[in-house]
Amino acid sequence: MDSLTIHFFWRCTTISDLNINEQIRDKEIRLIGEDGEQLGIMSAKEALKLAKEADLDLVKIAPNAKPPVCKIIDYGKYKYELTRKEKEAKKKQRVIEVKEVRLSPNIEANDMRTKANMARKFLEKGDRVKVTLRFRGREMAHMASSKHILDDFAEMLADISVIEKPAKLEGRSMQMFLVEKR
Repeated sequence: MDSLTIHFFWRCTTISDLNINEQIRDKEIRLIGEDGEQLGIMSAKEALKLAKEADLDLVKIAPNAKPPVCKIIDYGKYKYELTRKEKEAKKKQRVIEVKEVRLSPNIEANDMRTKANMARKFLEKGDRVKVTLRFRGREMAHMASSKHILDDFAEMLADISVIEKPAKLEGRSMQMFLVEKR
């Protein structure tokens, strides 16, 4: 009975866009040691041998440089640091949401103030506010004369907001966007 041997190269597959260990096929590379010191320009085979002796990986960190720059590091630890930095950057990102306030052409003054207070809270949180004036049935005949409602609404919030997109008619509604003043 013949024994079948399978060779498995540890950490030889590409997990990301970086080349590591045996994947580096360049004739000569600039090598940076594990402590960050420059080890000079040498062949990829020599660099791989140095990395194996240190029980670390050879990772190509700047493939477009002439000659390409490789570093002797622990690849698993390097990938972990990269993902941690990405997560940290995502945490600090602020997603600006668009909140909508709907009005009707026959809105009363008190209701208008209530809606304006709601929009003020959204703007103070840093969100954009989409103000929509919706028309139904016979209200469609008086669309042009109802633009003043959106103008009045914007004027109520003029102390903390500016009009990003002025009132525009789209189908059965008129829309305007407000953002916080900088």
